[in-house]
Amino acid sequence: MGAVVVEGLTKDFSGVTVLQHINLDIKEGEFFALLGPSGCGKTTTMRCIAGFEKPTSGRIKLGDQVVNDLAPNERNCGMVFQSYALFPHMNVFDNVAYSLNIKQLRKSNLFKKLGVYTRMFNSKLVKYPKEMKQKVMDVLAYVELTDHAHKLTSELSGGQQQRVALARALVMEPQVLLMDEPLSNLDQKLRHTMRNTIRKMQQDLKITTIFVTHDQEEAMSMADRVAVMKDGQILQIGTPTDLYSNPQSPFIADFVGTSNILPGTFLKHEAGITTVKIGNQEIKSVTKTDQQDVQVIIRPENIKVLEEASITDDNSFEGTIEVATYLGSTVRYEMKVGDYRLIADTIYESGHRILQEGYKVRLGVSPERVLLI
Repeated sequence: MGAVVVEGLTKDFSGVTVLQHINLDIKEGEFFALLGPSGCGKTTTMRCIAGFEKPTSGRIKLGDQVVNDLAPNERNCGMVFQSYALFPHMNVFDNVAYSLNIKQLRKSNLFKKLGVYTRMFNSKLVKYPKEMKQKVMDVLAYVELTDHAHKLTSELSGGQQQRVALARALVMEPQVLLMDEPLSNLDQKLRHTMRNTIRKMQQDLKITTIFVTHDQEEAMSMADRVAVMKDGQILQIGTPTDLYSNPQSPFIADFVGTSNILPGTFLKHEAGITTVKIGNQEIKSVTKTDQQDVQVIIRPENIKVLEEASITDDNSFEGTIEVATYLGSTVRYEMKVGDYRLIADTIYESGHRILQEGYKVRLGVSPERVLLI
């Protein structure tokens, strides 16, 4: 059973609380992401699950077993570190086989331990057992590194080193795979490639995976569910579409994607429509609320930008373009609307002009696309 349950996890360092009552229920075979800014506690949460940190209080279960008192090597978790933690003096094969050597040491008598230690020091002196060699080569074939088995890790590219670290974790057939920002050292193009590689492997193997990242694009594109963390707490857990469409706080709306977040004042609610005031502008939303002070959330792609006054949405207002940024498939406009600034993303169509600074436009947004928090 690869399910992971965390109940009331807290962690203190020198009297400072860095995790506050963390609760997680991760299903077997699920790809689960811990997302948040640096220092929010996501890596500490993972290290507690792995056994590298001891919780101050709370309970951690892997499958049906409470593992709080188990050492890391007794938890059947595979770990891929941010730095990969590869041995530079070993070749790819020996790096992947290292985990199996350690496992064999725990089970061997004194005579056999000597052989294992010798092999770890110099694999040319003591050969690997046939079944161990086959297991390593199978996992290297899976990560497409068979032809690099006898190369030193220092001779590999960043993406290849990342796959070696992944193979070293997978060769142990772990119950849970833990990955701590494994893509942060790669360039942007390679990160996109490795996202797809890791996601495909996870789906093929159906292994429960916990993935730590500060990159919302990584979390949204790879995970089945995401937990957004801040200041040692979990603010919201949901699918990527849930988090993006229905953020429960301005922080999440801003951190997960890009949002226009404006302060508003409640005016009325009737016929299923809430009207709030932003500066001198009234704006309508289908979100039901009776709070006096609200935050108005509008995603940039939900704002229509037209040169002519032909917008028929309930929410229509005038703006002036301050910055236009061409992004290939889209154009991002930063505009001044009254006393506020809005960002709008529009699809770029070949041959159409990009509106420049100072141009006045009509903006429209549907009440269904206006969220009040």
